[in-house]
Amino acid sequence: MNHSELAAFLKSRRDRIRPDDVGLPTGPRRRVPGLRREEVAQLAGLSADYYTELERGRGAQPSAQVLAALARALRLDGDERDHLFHLADRPVPPAAHGPNAHVQPGLLGLLDRLTTTPAQVITDLHEVLVQNPLAAALVGRPPAVRGPEASLVHRWFTDPGARAIYPAEDHPHHSRVFVADLQAVAARRGKDSEVTRMVATLRRRSREFATLWDTHDVALRRTDHKRIVHPALGVIELDCHSLFSEDGRQRLLWFSAPPGTEGAAQLELLSVIGTQDMTTRASNG
Repeated sequence: MNHSELAAFLKSRRDRIRPDDVGLPTGPRRRVPGLRREEVAQLAGLSADYYTELERGRGAQPSAQVLAALARALRLDGDERDHLFHLADRPVPPAAHGPNAHVQPGLLGLLDRLTTTPAQVITDLHEVLVQNPLAAALVGRPPAVRGPEASLVHRWFTDPGARAIYPAEDHPHHSRVFVADLQAVAARRGKDSEVTRMVATLRRRSREFATLWDTHDVALRRTDHKRIVHPALGVIELDCHSLFSEDGRQRLLWFSAPPGTEGAAQLELLSVIGTQDMTTRASNG
């Protein structure tokens, strides 16, 4: 691990980001051209002391999870993300999937600006990569799992608890939509082993999935009207929208409600309630 080069690279990337680029206020007494160290730490979910040690060229080798979080906080593009992993002497993870996936900067920049509506970036297999506080308050934080279980589609057909986020009468609709979306993803990816294994597993473990898969219905999930069960606010009716990355492997997902509706009022109340006194739920993709 190259401590000094890693430290210099982190500082150089921090210096180039303006606070308003990442949704932070721009105060009149800033003495640095970009973000402060504690701001980077906050964005990455790290302690300020730990990040400071990294920038000083000290400390232990950062994990892949820490590097992925720093890449997102510093808005690194693909080449910069790979360089960060090389400097830390860690294997470069796949670009679009898994817990260390690199969120595409364009989607991340839009997410930063969606401060008044629940929003998150997911993969095409419905793995949550990053979410804003309102999304965490609405649908819960993603479970701390890896592999197929990180996908909401996988959990939907293998874990009954994953369905609690929607009213029971809506479950058949979501099952059909999930399968049709996965059909489109599987066709686009071709003979991708990750999708092939998931489909084989779900066909084996879920009769419902196998039946729906054999209909060959196909449709990417671009928009949907959802009723979400919230532990404090009850059922919230919202419109769900998706913006796809250029390669189709990541999506910016956000929720909205027409002004004057009960859903809009519930979203306003959600911003007050936040995540206080709430248990972790499986996050919706």
